[in-house]
Amino acid sequence: MKKIIPILALLFLTSSTIWAQFQVTGTVISTEDNLPIIGASILEKGTTNGVVTDLDGKYAITVGSAESIIQFSYTGLETVEFVVGQRNTIDVNMSPSQNVLDEVVVIGYGTSSKKELTGAVNVVSADEIEALNPTRLEQALQGQGSGVQISSQSGSPGGGFNIRIRGISTNGDNRPLILVDGVRYEDLSALDPADIESVNVLKDATASIYGVQAANGVILITTKKGKKNSKPRVNFDAYIGQQETSRKIPVLNATEYAILVNESYANGGSIPPFNTVSGLGTGTDWQDEVFQTAPIQSYNLSVNGGGDKIGYSVGGAAFTQDGIVGGDKASFERYSANVGITADLTDRLVFDTKLIYSHQRRKTLNENAIGSVLFNALNMAPTMTPFDENGDFTLANGLGNEVVNPLQQIANTHNNVFVNRVFGNASLQYTIMDGLSFKTKMGFNFSNVRAKSFAPIANYGLGKVFNTVESSVSESQELFYGYQWDNILSYNKTYNDVHTVKVTLGTSLQEERYEGLYATGFGIPNNDVEFADLSQATEIRPNGANSGQGQFRLASAFGRLEYGYNLKYLASLIVRRDGTSRFGPENRFGTFAAGSLAWVLTEEDFLKDSEVIDFLKLRLSYGVSGNDKIRDFGYVSTLSGEGTYVFDGGTLVEGTAIGALPNPEIRWERNKQFNAGIDLYLLNGDLTMSLDYFNKENQDLLLAVPVSGTNGTAGPGGGVPLANAGSIRNTGFELSIGYQKQITEDLNVNFNYNVTRLNNETLSLNDGVAFIQGGQFGIGQLPPTRWEVGQPIGYFYGYETDGIFQNQSEVDAGPSQQNASVGDLRYVDQNGDGAITVDDRVKIGSPIPDYIMGFSFGVNWKGFDMSALADAQIGNELVRNYERNLPLTNKTAYYKERWHGANTTTYFPRMTIGANDNDLFSDFWVEKGDYLRVKNVQLGYTLPSSLMKSIGVSKLRIYGSINNLFTFTAYQGYDPNISSGDPLNAGIDIGYYPQARVYMLGVNANF
Repeated sequence: MKKIIPILALLFLTSSTIWAQFQVTGTVISTEDNLPIIGASILEKGTTNGVVTDLDGKYAITVGSAESIIQFSYTGLETVEFVVGQRNTIDVNMSPSQNVLDEVVVIGYGTSSKKELTGAVNVVSADEIEALNPTRLEQALQGQGSGVQISSQSGSPGGGFNIRIRGISTNGDNRPLILVDGVRYEDLSALDPADIESVNVLKDATASIYGVQAANGVILITTKKGKKNSKPRVNFDAYIGQQETSRKIPVLNATEYAILVNESYANGGSIPPFNTVSGLGTGTDWQDEVFQTAPIQSYNLSVNGGGDKIGYSVGGAAFTQDGIVGGDKASFERYSANVGITADLTDRLVFDTKLIYSHQRRKTLNENAIGSVLFNALNMAPTMTPFDENGDFTLANGLGNEVVNPLQQIANTHNNVFVNRVFGNASLQYTIMDGLSFKTKMGFNFSNVRAKSFAPIANYGLGKVFNTVESSVSESQELFYGYQWDNILSYNKTYNDVHTVKVTLGTSLQEERYEGLYATGFGIPNNDVEFADLSQATEIRPNGANSGQGQFRLASAFGRLEYGYNLKYLASLIVRRDGTSRFGPENRFGTFAAGSLAWVLTEEDFLKDSEVIDFLKLRLSYGVSGNDKIRDFGYVSTLSGEGTYVFDGGTLVEGTAIGALPNPEIRWERNKQFNAGIDLYLLNGDLTMSLDYFNKENQDLLLAVPVSGTNGTAGPGGGVPLANAGSIRNTGFELSIGYQKQITEDLNVNFNYNVTRLNNETLSLNDGVAFIQGGQFGIGQLPPTRWEVGQPIGYFYGYETDGIFQNQSEVDAGPSQQNASVGDLRYVDQNGDGAITVDDRVKIGSPIPDYIMGFSFGVNWKGFDMSALADAQIGNELVRNYERNLPLTNKTAYYKERWHGANTTTYFPRMTIGANDNDLFSDFWVEKGDYLRVKNVQLGYTLPSSLMKSIGVSKLRIYGSINNLFTFTAYQGYDPNISSGDPLNAGIDIGYYPQARVYMLGVNANF
């Protein structure tokens, strides 16, 4: 009996304990997509009692009492806690972590958290890209981060953009190095923006991990991939839209045109051509004739998911866009597909691959040049009609040799480019031991570019340079293919919870090849595009067919050592050695190194418990990177010239000759960059700020140096040699401010602003050269831009004006000015010699802005969301070069304010066909390029999840947006944000194709 009583007591106590426990069940859901979270951790706080969610996001846990606290956590999401109370069911919605310090940043051959980052990096997320619906990824970068300038080469469908990171560093290739999933990738038009997970821009010396190709900065693009332990998720994104021009340049109507033409003839002492102007009305608005509304549409479908050992993603997209000029004649199509797989082959071996295919077709018109469609639309006479009485295109007779009927030009243009691209990579990563892994990765890139253009027999008018007396077809086929093989050994270990050591060692091999075939045939049957093929041409002339090929190789070894003490003191050291085939044997290899330091002051005792400052970090970096972006084997000469040889006592034979002269001594450009930065977080991390100062000096620039023409450089196909000469320095400040706040459970707001102050200065040029000139203004004029020591590259060089001669006394009292008359522009005699000559030209502007800015704002309230993005530039100038200025060409409406009597104006000169110098390149043609553009405004609504679940949809969002809504600028041209990409021709506007205003309706759906 004595033995039974203790046993009964034990059973009673155990029973009482069991009855005191609580079982809680529920489902854990992600607020991002309303889908269940697989593998979320559920822990009874203060104990080791825990479980994880299953494939449906469900869990069941038994806790000790009603006072127990359950903690829910998952990587990348905010940890939440609940007191059990009397509840048996607790369903949890988990949101993305608001602690930006924990965000992962790609830094090149590895990653880092923002807290541990020692370099200057911009990050653009998939959500930010999705909010913009860009046709090309460059548009998503514009205004999104400090130090990055994006300018348009053309607003036409498929048109390119210039990317400049911290200024213009060279007169050569200024493009940054672009890597997609770690593999070099140059043409972003082939990449579907919806397939992008994140974009990281390395701006300072820490980009030296990429060595000889990092002088202009590095852009690291990561594509979306499937996740393990995730149910299949179907994502469908689509939008349709309508485009229109964002601006028309005001020009004279027919009546105004006739009045001013008559006035100019009378002032020139000639008989006015219009006997009467009554009845002319408004005439033809040629911009209305060429501009049109055009459709745009995009569809993207993807499926991703995974099990315990494998994650997968499969997707496809279609995008089509017609042009606001030319419609289908200037259109772009892109069809793409991608597949990605991540698989645990063993507990230590992981396989990862991504394959992307894209097909593109682009049709183009003549643009961004004298004689382009928009150039002609601006200069055509409004008194002319598109068609004559016979229904044929009206000939633009009397308007000079370059101006033609733009509608006829569009009709006779047949330019097609087809691109098929396959891009991919595959890797194996083996974990050797805890903290030590080895990864081998192979990437490849293959492109087939096929182009065909047809020029029919056409008569545009008497003496036109575009007249063709025989039809022709030109075809080309180019193959670009290459591979990249990286091997990386990574070590990551923390000792005594204080010392963190990361070591990255690796090698990289790259090879790129190019092959091209080109041919032109004449005499196309029936003068018809349907027969436009080389096989149908009746003649292929000597030198009418040729080929080309090229090869580039790069072999590299690199290492990075990162050390952190208690996440308080951080240091990084980078060394890379590159060997490139673009330089001669004596200068083929180069070593590049960089170091960076960071000090997290909020880990110090004097700030650790601050109630004001949440996080404060100081950063310093300095290093050297390189630039090898010249033609393949640029140190040798090639037989790319044309020569005529004499054989057999006088027979002339056409052949080849030496092209550009060789220079085996050239080597890479060197970029030396210093960066000092501060990262500051306040208000519980809701307010973030970063401030950077940078000093970037590019030395040994690769320039085409002038030599005597007796060396053969002036012959057809000849060229001057490359040499290392000159240096440029870019300095500036970058400031980024971000604010994000969960005001209430239903209301969230965010705001971001960034600004870059930039100064560009030339420090030196090659010996004996005072300046290098370039660009083009008008026809037959001196080059309008210069590159000179002490000045920004490509500054505008011309005459300074001082108003207009208001009377003959002013003409007589001023310096000698050829053909000067009352009403003409008055030029400044800079050297005081009493005459206006070419020596009186001075700096009259610069295409490089002083400030680059970006703004974004967003608000979410219940199911509604609204966002807006704007960008701006201040302090640059643009050259108005889209006016032909012949007696009968049209003029902009601003000429209604021309001088027509004493003191009527001090800006626009008189109208005359008489001899004058008003068309000389001067500050009259230079305008402020400042602008503020509202790039995107979007309003969306996400339907309630309770309603969507009943039809099997986890998330459904509908939205409307407008791209390029407004541009606030005083500039008279189509678009103030333009550049050819050539530093010596930047900012010269020949009627650039404007970026379209786009109205969109779209849907984002997850199943």
